[in-house]
Amino acid sequence: MEINILTFLACICFLFLLGRIFIIPIKLILKLVFNSILGGILILAINFIGGMFGLHIAINFITCIVVGILGVPGAIILLIIP
Repeated sequence: MEINILTFLACICFLFLLGRIFIIPIKLILKLVFNSILGGILILAINFIGGMFGLHIAINFITCIVVGILGVPGAIILLIIP
């Protein structure tokens, strides 16, 4: 009977540690997704409004990486850099 209790406690500890290991990457991925969506919406808004003034940010791999990592500040940096 004691072996079953020890096995049960060991499994609970293992699941707890496994959960702690995987929760950090999930938070990072969710942050990147949120930044990407918000930055993409901002780039589209800049292209829509800036189109009247001749202002345009190209949507390509590099701009997507910058906006995905930095979010709104990344979109502003892309706006400032010619």
